Amino acid sequence: MPAASASPAASTDAHYAALLARDARFDGRLYVGVTSTRVYCRPVCRVRTPLQRNCRFFSNAASAEAAGFRPCLRCRPELAPGLSLMDSPQALADEAARLIDLAVSEGRDVYLPAVAERLGVTDRHLRRVFQARHGVTPMDWLTTHRLLLAKQLLTDTALPITQVAHASGYASLRRFNAAFAERYRMSPSALRSERDDGDVAAPSAEAITVRLAYRPPYDVAGVLRFFRDRAIPGIEQVEGLQVRRTLAWRHGEAELQGVVSARFVPERHEVHAAVSPSLGPALPALLQRLRQALDLDADPQAIDSALDELPGPPGVRISGGLDAFEIAARVVLGQQVTVAAARTLTRRLVDAYGRPLDTGVPGLERLFPSAAKIAAADPETIGKLGIVRQRVKALQALAAALAEGRLVLHRGAPLAATMAALRELPGIGEWSAQLIAMRALAWPDAFPATDIGVLNALGTRDVQAVLGRAEAWRPWRAYAVMRLWQTLETGT
Repeated sequence: MPAASASPAASTDAHYAALLARDARFDGRLYVGVTSTRVYCRPVCRVRTPLQRNCRFFSNAASAEAAGFRPCLRCRPELAPGLSLMDSPQALADEAARLIDLAVSEGRDVYLPAVAERLGVTDRHLRRVFQARHGVTPMDWLTTHRLLLAKQLLTDTALPITQVAHASGYASLRRFNAAFAERYRMSPSALRSERDDGDVAAPSAEAITVRLAYRPPYDVAGVLRFFRDRAIPGIEQVEGLQVRRTLAWRHGEAELQGVVSARFVPERHEVHAAVSPSLGPALPALLQRLRQALDLDADPQAIDSALDELPGPPGVRISGGLDAFEIAARVVLGQQVTVAAARTLTRRLVDAYGRPLDTGVPGLERLFPSAAKIAAADPETIGKLGIVRQRVKALQALAAALAEGRLVLHRGAPLAATMAALRELPGIGEWSAQLIAMRALAWPDAFPATDIGVLNALGTRDVQAVLGRAEAWRPWRAYAVMRLWQTLETGT
């Protein structure tokens, strides 16, 4: 896919064919700028298809904006799926882009030398490979993603414009207005007045609703089944196409509490997220974490082609979560027991240490215990819940490391250092570290080779043979795990 300007004729024909078909598989990887309107669109845009001679194709939104095009108000490029994560040296520029996007979503300043240092390269080298890969500078990329985030919040929510500016990374409303007008040739307030209200949920005092897109195919049934089989009464619900849960979220010095829900809309290849207004100040970070939890940025074409020898439906996703400590704690509680037994132990932990929460939603009335709460708890009292001593020790060591900041579990954490820190904790072996990396760090190549479900699905107890076979599945071995688990759950 070209990084910027018009493609060679053959590529242009292929891209135009994808546009004619409104092929959602190219969503987030192909954008079309229409020279007659100076607007750029996603390939799934529902407006009348422009003539091919008026189209210029781009591989990312930043390149389209750098060429002078502004985002379509109908298909809304800010909804498109983002980059998928690959642990590969060739993905340096993609990883830098992802770190920039993560910082934008969390409202943090982006300091490019710090990004380069995290990736182990020089600032100059990062700028060079970024330009070669994406066709724009890192700062152009940053500006585009800040403004697209702002556009989404302006369109989907009733948040005040000042709050939208701050959430998008602008400390000054004046600078936000100026950047918006320069790129989009309209003011933020004008955009809000021109939004297509037929595609936007009505503002509600009960929830802030935002749309998130994904690339098909997506195994909606498999993801919902995964969450349903592990749902803990009081903190989680799965009903129909919707997942709901309670959440406590640290935002600066404050702790925010509320409910987050995600409803799949398969016919639109979207998830409609609803967040309690009390969680509103952390909305960009929450949306980013929700994208990770539901694996909305995965590239199913690449993944499915690498796993075609394995049974299972297309579009399998890695099911993550919103609370990193909760994910890791549930992995520890699941050591050497069945899914049902792990669910029972987790429910007892929530009942004993989870704080009550008045949500107004029947069946959602508690929060998952915080790391600090579990770290400070009496080990013997935890043991009375039926959790064996070794796992109590592992659970409290994990909780203390997270509560004290010695361990950080999120998608932007450095993989090698985080895995090493996990392995140093008592009771955290390779199986646990790999599952935590898979579900909390969103590492697509995580592979718990000793997992009994994986071994059963492959019909062997020879771990070395499994590791050898799994080499063909790199860098998507975590998706292979999900497929293998599904064969046990569905009997396929």
